[in-house]
Amino acid sequence: MAMIGNAALKSRPSAFAVWFMIPLFSAFLFAGPEQMDQAEQITPLSVDRIFKDHAFRSERFGQTRWTTDGTGYTMLEASGDIPSGKDIVRYDIQTGKKSVLISAAQLVPEGADKPLTIDDYDWSSDGKLLIYANSKRVWRDNTRGDYWVLDLNGGTLCQLGGKAEPSTLMFAKFSPDGTRVAYVMKNDIYVEHLADGSITTLTSDGSETTINGTFDWAYEEELGLQDGYRWSPDGKWIAYWQLDASGVRNFLMINNTDDLYSRTIPVQYPKTGETNSAARAGIVSASGGPTRWFAFQGDPRLHYLVQLEWAAGSREVCILRMPRNQQSVTAWMGQVSDMSLKPIFTESEDAWLEPQDMDVRWFDDASGFLWLSERDGWRHLYRYSRDGRTVRLLTPGTYDVTEIVRIDESRNRIYFMASPDNPTERYLYMVPLAGGEPVRVTPADATGTHRYRLSDDGTHAFHTVSSFMDPPVTSLVTLPDHAVLRVMVDNAKLRHQLQTELVPVSWSFFRIPIHEGPELDAWAMYPPDFDPARKYPVLFYVYGEPGSQTVRNAWGGTYGLWHRLLAEHGYVVISADNRGTPSPRGREFRKCVYGGIGVLSSSDQAAALQSLMQQHQWIDPDRVGIWGWSGGGSMTLNMLFRYPHLYKVGISIAPVSNQRYYDSIYQERYMGLPSENPEGYRNGSPITHAENLQGDLLLIHGTGDDNVHYQNTEALINALVAHHKFFDLMIYPNRSHGLFEGENMPRHLYARMLRYLLEHLPVTAGEN
Repeated sequence: MAMIGNAALKSRPSAFAVWFMIPLFSAFLFAGPEQMDQAEQITPLSVDRIFKDHAFRSERFGQTRWTTDGTGYTMLEASGDIPSGKDIVRYDIQTGKKSVLISAAQLVPEGADKPLTIDDYDWSSDGKLLIYANSKRVWRDNTRGDYWVLDLNGGTLCQLGGKAEPSTLMFAKFSPDGTRVAYVMKNDIYVEHLADGSITTLTSDGSETTINGTFDWAYEEELGLQDGYRWSPDGKWIAYWQLDASGVRNFLMINNTDDLYSRTIPVQYPKTGETNSAARAGIVSASGGPTRWFAFQGDPRLHYLVQLEWAAGSREVCILRMPRNQQSVTAWMGQVSDMSLKPIFTESEDAWLEPQDMDVRWFDDASGFLWLSERDGWRHLYRYSRDGRTVRLLTPGTYDVTEIVRIDESRNRIYFMASPDNPTERYLYMVPLAGGEPVRVTPADATGTHRYRLSDDGTHAFHTVSSFMDPPVTSLVTLPDHAVLRVMVDNAKLRHQLQTELVPVSWSFFRIPIHEGPELDAWAMYPPDFDPARKYPVLFYVYGEPGSQTVRNAWGGTYGLWHRLLAEHGYVVISADNRGTPSPRGREFRKCVYGGIGVLSSSDQAAALQSLMQQHQWIDPDRVGIWGWSGGGSMTLNMLFRYPHLYKVGISIAPVSNQRYYDSIYQERYMGLPSENPEGYRNGSPITHAENLQGDLLLIHGTGDDNVHYQNTEALINALVAHHKFFDLMIYPNRSHGLFEGENMPRHLYARMLRYLLEHLPVTAGEN
């Protein structure tokens, strides 16, 4: 769940004198003369303008690839010759000169009358083009489809997969020499030779429960793994994961509306304390033959394999293995020659280890690797020797590295993301390979949230920046001087709309002091003509769990516009990051909630509200609401049930009402095993406290939610009924966790939410 960025819209000058005397609020927006001249164009935001007409959709920069020689990049652009077709064009980095590399006409398959619709593409080392088309959803992502290869030398366009059914191939990748393509189909791995189209079957035991080269629901959702195989650098071998899901119980979702009779939809889903898939790692010849397996000790269902990569060569693989409690991880070096295993280091933690930190980044010279660790209380870069015996801290200091961007060995530097002084923003830094004082690459006067996609040689990057009220701008920059060569996407049209078509609102970032805890980062958005002498309804937007940070100085898209719509209606919208959220404020801030998810976090949220009410008389204590989605839906329930005297209204979307109902990998990471922490699971679950509900509650859920099952809402309904508590309910048949499927979604969702707030959290009551 993202949030918003940069001051571009401003409240009226008459409010300045009042605002200036309130030290808490540090950022404001005031309408300039040019906006006043165009006042007749200003119209209120509406649900339809945002979610039906998509009138404020930002332009995105995507489907761009760096050329292997480092002199250019390729993009998809509308064809000038074929309607709805796309050309692949090449741009010279220095001059910006454009040339059509592949025309849409070259992408018309034999016997077809129109070119392929490209979902994605990639280049081989020798200049062949791999095209991904006709994609279909698997879980949340479009990861199954058709693949085609265009050989520029011969001009041939061939579909991969032989007689495969449409949209059944996954994760196709060129071999290092570009002569073959490997892919996954129906849980088996294949290699296709491009010269003659012959197909070699590498695995043949794939089934619903034997999964080769890809993953089950829990591995994908909670460990971020989808593509489950790796070509060796010399192209002779393929290393891959195999999951045995035979012991994992199916959760059955029910489709009642798509046919005369209902049908069940099974999802392999290990709930907390239940049986996990067993994972193992193997090596198979790319020419076919038997798979050889690495033999780890211990029950594979009580461990996770979180990374499998070739160790900067074709003789060894590096495997990261983590026990089920996720409090340690060991890096093992596996030998291809004899399949022996040797541990090279172990990282341990009293709380939990985050999957995104478990990423061994090898140096090209094979001398060692980078590793992220919080061992000194902050997330830092460490350089390990290849055998794991020599370790060097590269980024000392009281700040967190949030992401490794690139190792540039030729120039003796490592690029990484961090924000030492402002956890709501992100900037690019670099540090020598030997460590030392980091240098900020992002210009010192730049604010907001920055993202970078570096060229292979590290000399250029696509740089995207946004902030709270300013949509993204993407530029091509040189590194490390950060000089802008050209702007790729400026969103100028959207920015002009925001400045001239909408009612100006004000906003601020600040910190909230709380009793017995650190100050919490927060943002607030205020109604037009805000007057602190009046009383206002306040709506909190919350997530609050370790999976997301809501207080970010970044463009929030439709979420940000939705909150702006609420501000226009007269609400003050506030979001605060409690302890336990993934803010770069040190290990203790993030991990002090271990074993008690839902307890300390809700206490922090309540303390933040009470602190604000003590400081600001404009908060109407009788009109305080809260809303959130997924983990934020759970937090909304916790706030209403634990602090019913503070929160009068809540909208909870797709909540986990009982932590035992969620998946094993996520919930056990932060809570431990249910058998070892039964009281923590009970006390942290909102359903335990349902009897305390006093305010108005709107529950929203999709019955086709494969992530947070509708079971959570059904169980909560039973508990509320048992306690004779009244509430409102909005159920969407067959919708998934994102509630986006079907005609008129999400327009209906947000219109329903707006109506509920206006009815139960009125904007006029209590004003002076």
